[in-house]
Amino acid sequence: MDANTLDWNRTLREQFEFHWNHQLRARLAGLTDDEYFWSPVPDAWSVRPRGTSTAPVHAGAGDFTIDYAFPTPVPAPFTTIAWRLGHVLVGVLAARNAAHFGAPVASYETWEYAGSAATALDQLEAQLDVWLAGVRDLGEAGLRVPVGAKEPFPELLMADLVLHIHRELIHHLSEVCLLRDLYPHSESATDGAIR
Repeated sequence: MDANTLDWNRTLREQFEFHWNHQLRARLAGLTDDEYFWSPVPDAWSVRPRGTSTAPVHAGAGDFTIDYAFPTPVPAPFTTIAWRLGHVLVGVLAARNAAHFGAPVASYETWEYAGSAATALDQLEAQLDVWLAGVRDLGEAGLRVPVGAKEPFPELLMADLVLHIHRELIHHLSEVCLLRDLYPHSESATDGAIR
């Protein structure tokens, strides 16, 4: 296939869609609340019922908040599946869907974090649908448009943002899969204790 006739929009979407449809979606299916909230180390950042966080910052608009600090401590705290999904939902997808594809404004402070694994996965599917439809609607020409002031590097093209978001999704959702792989080998899986 000639690069001049290659459908770059389809190719960029498929970078994530193939991984989602053939690996990630099946690996996330059946995520339990125990796995979602599991903390393999003490003091991990997570999503918690409002008023129970001891993190310097706890953001969120609903019954649950996400742990945070600014600046991020060094070393950064370990994060649970709940935290990682919250980050993907808000910082990676929802904020970009709002900035570029007309979705409702979203921020760490205004997001209603999921109190269950099933709700978090439903939110993830919904945000992915908006993202992938938005990228599809960009067509070829839209990929060549600068992202503008809505992003930290306004001169970069939308194609650069698409690649960045897909790297973020693959990276963080693979971390979630690794935590799921570890969970059955933990004491928490059998007796509820943190190992």
